[in-house]
Amino acid sequence: MPLSQISMRKGKPAAYRKAILESLYLAMRETFNVPEEDRFMTIAEHEADDFNYSASYLGIARSDDLVIIQLTVNNTRTTEQKKALFARIVERLSQSPGLRPEDVLINLVETLPENWSFGHGVAQYARKND
Repeated sequence: MPLSQISMRKGKPAAYRKAILESLYLAMRETFNVPEEDRFMTIAEHEADDFNYSASYLGIARSDDLVIIQLTVNNTRTTEQKKALFARIVERLSQSPGLRPEDVLINLVETLPENWSFGHGVAQYARKND
């Protein structure tokens, strides 16, 4: 159910981008109860002029390797699950493709379960009585 949208600067090879997608997917499976095969993920690459970020906001030294991850998810998880997800994403991305923890920005957008349609124009997660 997560819709994963990743933004980064242009210039990394396909294997690097694929490693980001795989590491993110595994972290969500391990910490966020994401079912197998629940993969809806995109990466958008941006020219340097179109990718603007603070190199030092909150005292975190970011580089041009910054990856911005926005996950749209159901609003059904606890704060502890969210903290575990953030930590696991950074751990996995540090392992593969080798991102520095400072270069991973994560944002969750929470929505009600009935706000999803995975095909056929059907709200698959809507309660039967709605």
